[in-house]
Amino acid sequence: MSTMFQSLGNRSYRLWAGGSLISNIGTWMQRMAQDWLVLTVLTDHSGTALGVTTGLQFLPVLFLGPYAGVLADRNSKRSILLWTQTAMGFCALAVGLLVVTGAAQLWNIYAAALCLGLASAIDGPTRQAFVSELVDNDQIANAVSLNSASFNIASLAGPALAGLLILWIGTGPVFLLNAASFAAVLVSLGRIRGADLIPFIPAARRGPQVAEGLSYVRGRPDLALILITVGVVGAFGLNFPITNALMVTSEFRLGPGELGVLSSLLAVGTLAGALLSARRATPRFRYLVVGATGLGTFTLIASISPAFWVYAVVLVPVGLSAMTFLNVCNTSIQLSVSPQLRGRVLALYLAVLQGGTALGAPLMGWIGTEFGARWALVTSGSAVVVTGVLTLIIICRRSPLTLRTQFRNILTKGPNPADCAKNHVSSTSGVDLPAEVS
Repeated sequence: MSTMFQSLGNRSYRLWAGGSLISNIGTWMQRMAQDWLVLTVLTDHSGTALGVTTGLQFLPVLFLGPYAGVLADRNSKRSILLWTQTAMGFCALAVGLLVVTGAAQLWNIYAAALCLGLASAIDGPTRQAFVSELVDNDQIANAVSLNSASFNIASLAGPALAGLLILWIGTGPVFLLNAASFAAVLVSLGRIRGADLIPFIPAARRGPQVAEGLSYVRGRPDLALILITVGVVGAFGLNFPITNALMVTSEFRLGPGELGVLSSLLAVGTLAGALLSARRATPRFRYLVVGATGLGTFTLIASISPAFWVYAVVLVPVGLSAMTFLNVCNTSIQLSVSPQLRGRVLALYLAVLQGGTALGAPLMGWIGTEFGARWALVTSGSAVVVTGVLTLIIICRRSPLTLRTQFRNILTKGPNPADCAKNHVSSTSGVDLPAEVS
């Protein structure tokens, strides 16, 4: 089998990937239906209301994420996923019934977004860490990238389907279809044989478990740098549902079909980024820096796009840059953190990423409403470009190498973030970044 798809040779991973793909398509359909419902039915194109909805959906991960990581490190990940996926399915079912009966109000959507966020806060780190039980260690990077590819195939198909379905049958049935799609992932989890899973050693019950994960990250400057960069990019650079919806409705005066086109073209870029990442055996810091600065640069270009189709085309490199950045961050953590701490560190990663989005979404929505969608994009792109440049400066200043050598290493060859674990002694050792990275 091709190196790009080697993880699919594993039966357990194949089952998981298939069920997740179907469920993710339903999730993307619901995301678009939810945005359209809030923006055009329950409010008069309020970007603030849309931002609050997005924020409530991601806010719980700030508080529950670290504890969810402890759950993932100490319990059966498959059992946790069965519960969380069922809960998210019932959330979609409840909202769908409210919408089709005409009883839905804005506060209902807020409450449903919060409930979905609660389940997702526990589901996210568990789902990320579950990959390490499905495939061998030498396939983790490939499996993570294929997970991203599956997610982005869904983000390509889901919004396009949702755009058509909203026009034909309305938003309510889209929520109901998403509720039904969760059956696919539940069936796939049930068909994975326990004997085929790679055994994991539960984390020992010693002292505060969350504090242990935080202490570990403090002793790993490479991980701390990744988390800080992810937090800023999540807050300012990954609010596409809000900025795209505002550009379609307020700037271009178009409908749900065109919003679906934007989501699909963004997914073309993210899918390309995921597949390119699947070809790389190990992540390197140059992709983190290039991904972040590329995301910010192309977002700024999108802000001055004169027409809908120009804006739509620019979203392809926007998506490619975003996925390149996120894959490096995720894979670096998967490969460089010990299995007993992987769930907690991934939980911190998701808490920073999604928590940043929760804090940034209302701000981006407010800027888009008060000053226009283009100014929201300018704010987003500027913040991400500055973050990428500062990350590069931090890497360079910590190195004993000459500036010329540093740039050559980062921008041509680049260090392997996973190698940082080899230099890590303990969470209190004060170890610095490796020479070629720092």
